[in-house]
Amino acid sequence: MAENTRTVTCEAPVNIAVIKYWGKSNEELIIPLNDSISVTLSTEHLRARTTIRSNSGSREITFSLDGKEEVLTKRFLRAVELCRAEAKRQNTSTAEELAQGLSIVSENNFPTAAGLASSAAGFACLVTALKHYYRITGDVSGIVRQGSGSACRSVFGGFVRWLKGTAPDGSDSIAQQVKPASHWPEMRVLILVVSDHKKETSSTHGMKTTAETSRLLKYRADVLVPQRCAEMTAAITAKNFAEFAEITMRDSNQFHAVCLDTYPPIFYLNSVSQAIIEMVHIYNQYKGTPTVRTRLV
Repeated sequence: MAENTRTVTCEAPVNIAVIKYWGKSNEELIIPLNDSISVTLSTEHLRARTTIRSNSGSREITFSLDGKEEVLTKRFLRAVELCRAEAKRQNTSTAEELAQGLSIVSENNFPTAAGLASSAAGFACLVTALKHYYRITGDVSGIVRQGSGSACRSVFGGFVRWLKGTAPDGSDSIAQQVKPASHWPEMRVLILVVSDHKKETSSTHGMKTTAETSRLLKYRADVLVPQRCAEMTAAITAKNFAEFAEITMRDSNQFHAVCLDTYPPIFYLNSVSQAIIEMVHIYNQYKGTPTVRTRLV
């Protein structure tokens, strides 16, 4: 049995949206209403780590997160099933390997479900580990997306755009790298954790409620975001921080306006968040140009 035991460990980064996705056109496949763009953070500071070991002689899948056994969700099991199906299609794993049980152990070095995209890093890490475990080749961001939408942006480093796509099956709703981290090495991200408590309204529930009740969301998805994605891509390409900062902050403000337009309204900002926003604007006005930007999630 020992000779059939395999172990794979992977790490995946947190990504912070500068143009945020909010709302889905397809809940089951997690196809977004709009494109989004993010900055991938260094795994030296914030990361998810996942280790997968084969359970020889068993077909059971077990999963623990930060030392606690977790119930396997529908999305989690779908990620495993999709990776196994892709490995079978590519003929990269044996029938025995595909049938074996798995012991999956994950841990984050940052607060889970506190607004730091833990599910994004976690699912990206899970699918990347499964990719290597089953020796899959090629892009797996489409599989990652079906576990946690924004997770597909954590598959790549640097600056990443998640395309909403047009195909009904979501096959073209994938992540693409805009520029690698090496394009803008001077960029620094300062993370301020204003609360390490779990969000009162989960992103999944919040998006669904917003899509059902907010008229402002349609204008955001159809008009504002396409314009801002084009402007943000140009700002990143030109390394124009003043434009990058203003677009990011305006999009953050508009996202929270959509949350307030939701019925009942959703509050993701607290008094500390608001004080930080005010401080950043005062500092930028003093400097005469945006030198600091804030993205509150």
